[in-house]
Amino acid sequence: MKPYSFYSKEVMKHFKKPHNMGTIKNADGVGKVGNSLCGDVMWLYIKVKKSKDGKTRIKYIKFQTWGCVAAIATSSKITDLAKGKTLEESLHIDRNDIIKSLGGLPVPKIHCSLLAVDALSEAIYDYYKKNKIPIPEKLLKRHQRLHKVLKDIEERYKHVELERRV
Repeated sequence: MKPYSFYSKEVMKHFKKPHNMGTIKNADGVGKVGNSLCGDVMWLYIKVKKSKDGKTRIKYIKFQTWGCVAAIATSSKITDLAKGKTLEESLHIDRNDIIKSLGGLPVPKIHCSLLAVDALSEAIYDYYKKNKIPIPEKLLKRHQRLHKVLKDIEERYKHVELERRV
């Protein structure tokens, strides 16, 4: 068996040449999430702009991920799925959308797709909060859950310096 042969070609494509990797200076929203069990950490940055139809859309989106093949691939894929969408449309992207568009993920790696969805929702939450836009109840509850996990990760990895250029 070849190394990584349990990953689809699409997963490997996004792992080897990730789309939209990096940071956005002065991002409109930043989502920082992690998984306390595996140690993966994702930061997702968005720049939004009102389009001609008057809707706020994700104009630019980038990510930084410290994690495995699946974590990097799902981070890359969610940026492709969210770019150009309204914030409301982006909040409807779920892990099944990511998994399907990547041609599947091994069962032990499905949590990476949820991490990518969480990073996007946190970036949107951050944008709403900065702009004093009412935060939908569902997004607020998700943020509260993620905030607890992030505090655990920050405590666990406080000795590790992760660069952040925002």
